[in-house]
Amino acid sequence: MEWIKEVMGDPSNAVFWLKLICVVGFLFDLWLVGRDVKKKFADPSFAPELNKQKKHFWWNSFVGFIANFFDTLGIGSFAPSTAMYKMHASVDDINIPGTLNVGDTFPVLVEAFLFFSFVDMDPLTLILMLIAATAGAWLGADIVTKLDRTKVRWSMGIGLFILGIVMLCRQLQVGPFGVNGEAMGVTGVKLVIAVVVNFVLGALMNIGVGLYAPCMALCAVLGMHVGTAFPAMMGSCAYLMAFGNTPVFVKASRYDVIGVLANGIFGCIGVYVAYYLVKSLPLTVLLYIVICVVFITSLMFFRDAIKDSKARAKA
Repeated sequence: MEWIKEVMGDPSNAVFWLKLICVVGFLFDLWLVGRDVKKKFADPSFAPELNKQKKHFWWNSFVGFIANFFDTLGIGSFAPSTAMYKMHASVDDINIPGTLNVGDTFPVLVEAFLFFSFVDMDPLTLILMLIAATAGAWLGADIVTKLDRTKVRWSMGIGLFILGIVMLCRQLQVGPFGVNGEAMGVTGVKLVIAVVVNFVLGALMNIGVGLYAPCMALCAVLGMHVGTAFPAMMGSCAYLMAFGNTPVFVKASRYDVIGVLANGIFGCIGVYVAYYLVKSLPLTVLLYIVICVVFITSLMFFRDAIKDSKARAKA
């Protein structure tokens, strides 16, 4: 890893290159998604499904704006997005993982671009965590795109339930969330742990388990400054979406076209408003509401998965 230290040893150099990769990722995925969407729009056999998705454009635009607005403030976007998609039935359950990951790629890349300079995090620690999350997402996406609707529902239910517990612990400052460190990076065994855990978190992103809260816990338990969680979690999500799972979900056509377009456009607007105009809000009550909704949505996925299983048993 000496080359990383040599090229990016200076935090300012690292920030420049990491932001440049964000720009490259944004343009790459814009081309990738744009090409596939254009192909779908020109396909007459896709017209019925497209018309069905168009009916939810404004709702999904609202979801994209709100979820990414609060995502910029550190809440995370997957949990509220999934809840609003599920409760309004605006995205088919089987397409929710892909819609979340492909649609959020663009606003999260914008977030990462903004937050890479938030603190002077150790470049080696940050870059290895980003690579690990991207690798985990790439491998995990190939598995998720092969799951049927019932398995997706079970996965989403379990994933959201775990996420709800992590978010609740974060609010109550339980476990690693009660730890406050000052380190800007880690070495040795701690660095290995950071890389391995972030790999797993990147893989879990494919079933809708947001990375923000658990990554924040990871940074805290390893003794890092709370500020390092922002470039680590936002950068991880940006890179793993842009280069890890978005190409896989697009290739497998496992996403809602209109949902992705709405999320990409209005999600970026939400990021801009939150970062430049709002900065911070009293979010305690809102977070508890989101946690409750996450658990309710998890139960809804479990309910539908059980129905699927019973229907199969009768067939």
